[in-house]
Amino acid sequence: MAAPKKAAVGPLVGAVVQGTNSTRFLVFSSKTAELLSHHQVELTQEFPKEGWVEQDPKEILQSVYECIARTCEKLGEVNIDVSNIKAIGVSNQRETTVIWDKLTGEPLYNAVVWLDLRTQSTVENLSKKIPGNNNFVKSKTGLPLSTYFSAVKLRWMLDNVRKVQKAVEEGRALFGTIDSWLIWSMTGGVNGGVHCTDVTNASRTMLFNIHSLEWDKELCDFFEIPMNILPNVWSSSEIYGLMKTGALEGVPISGCLGDQSAALVAMCFQEGQAKNTYGTGCFLLCNTGRKCVFSAGLLTTVAYKLGRDKPVCYALEGSVAIAGAVIRWLRDLGIIETSEEVEKLAKEVGTSYGCYFVPAFSGLYAPYWEPSARGIICGLTHFTNKYHIAFAALEAVCFQTREILDAMNHDCGIPLTHLQVDGGMTSNKILMQLQADILHIPVVRSSMPETTALGAAMAAGAAEGIGVWSLEPANLSAILMERFEPQIQASESEIRYSTWKKAVMRSMGWVTTQSAENGDPTMFSSLPLGFYIVSSMIMLIGARYISGMP
Repeated sequence: MAAPKKAAVGPLVGAVVQGTNSTRFLVFSSKTAELLSHHQVELTQEFPKEGWVEQDPKEILQSVYECIARTCEKLGEVNIDVSNIKAIGVSNQRETTVIWDKLTGEPLYNAVVWLDLRTQSTVENLSKKIPGNNNFVKSKTGLPLSTYFSAVKLRWMLDNVRKVQKAVEEGRALFGTIDSWLIWSMTGGVNGGVHCTDVTNASRTMLFNIHSLEWDKELCDFFEIPMNILPNVWSSSEIYGLMKTGALEGVPISGCLGDQSAALVAMCFQEGQAKNTYGTGCFLLCNTGRKCVFSAGLLTTVAYKLGRDKPVCYALEGSVAIAGAVIRWLRDLGIIETSEEVEKLAKEVGTSYGCYFVPAFSGLYAPYWEPSARGIICGLTHFTNKYHIAFAALEAVCFQTREILDAMNHDCGIPLTHLQVDGGMTSNKILMQLQADILHIPVVRSSMPETTALGAAMAAGAAEGIGVWSLEPANLSAILMERFEPQIQASESEIRYSTWKKAVMRSMGWVTTQSAENGDPTMFSSLPLGFYIVSSMIMLIGARYISGMP
């Protein structure tokens, strides 16, 4: 019997989406932007000490290979020929820092994740070198001096990991964010792998001048980072190299964007448009076009540069460390069994009953930039149960977004009339309605939740030498949208928001510099905050179960 004929679907483009919690590989039609197949692998995170967050770079790489292999198998099952895949784009968790040995291909230490807080005293010591303010860093990079970004994570490794120190001394070390590690490995690794990054990822390191679009020698000297370990910086859309292994061997890797920039390309390609991505964290970006807009509480970052000879575009960004991660925390603590359960609990109770949750597990990012903050749940009474806490957790995501949106409206000068949203959490309709109520503007959800992957695929398919995807605005496929309109009075929204702000103030100042650096959870009180939170939750939730009440 003859083999079944392969389906004719035209040119396809694949996208690696390497996130904090999982890796995915997705394949799109370049003509219709239809998602044809995908596969996802969940990743582990390691927490060696309080405030430390690490991942295994080899596990991350293996997850990429597994996702590509399984996606190609699924395409074969529906008679789609993988030879139609003409390009691969890469999007990645940003700021997460990797150092590896270019002779062996082995990581020299675990990847230090963007959420990690171990570098607080490093930040404070560096701040003393520029007394008064950190304008020296921010004027060049658009970023405040913070534990969030790669330079201080790299500085910590150079100060504390002997294997890293020795490899740097012997000229064997290479540094990169996750995109660099993946592209180097996928294009050959020790056998000619390409050591590169794109402008969006480079702009999150605190070593990159966002005006000249080059590594900055003054910044590297300030952080005492050797420039010879840094990757070459390319645009977000050009051929970096070819896949050297697996079912897609020989396929060009031709798109690279930090995950939030990839989503911006897919959703907000025009100046003045803004989107919020709900993932592990929450990231609200406004496309400011070729204007580099600076802000007191927000980040100025490179949005994209789609071709070597194309202009660079910038964005204003507000970053929230903990969004979807708070739902995972509730699950891991046993409050809920699955992440999806939080929507059911919140819908059933319909209110937090005065309970407010500030999930400052990794300090507070925009607009506060306060690393001493820690998570608190306040407003608890004997009536509080897990349903109220689930509702408060969703509200916390929305309140944090409101804080960023207020700052962005102030800095851009033209208030947003609606907010476009994407990311895994947007499937939660209770969250989307809460967000519209708290912002008091419509929230517009894309029917294509995989906008990060779509943006990476668009950049890859549009690269010179590939040319299977048009990025002209008139040719971009329209994505269907669903609107959530505010359903409460603005006055009620303001009361709830002002109470949230009181809770935020109480979350600050819990950790000393020494405890954050050493992984010691000692707080200003005699017991760790986590003790009070967990003890209170166990007692309250246990009481509700015993009483048989919801």
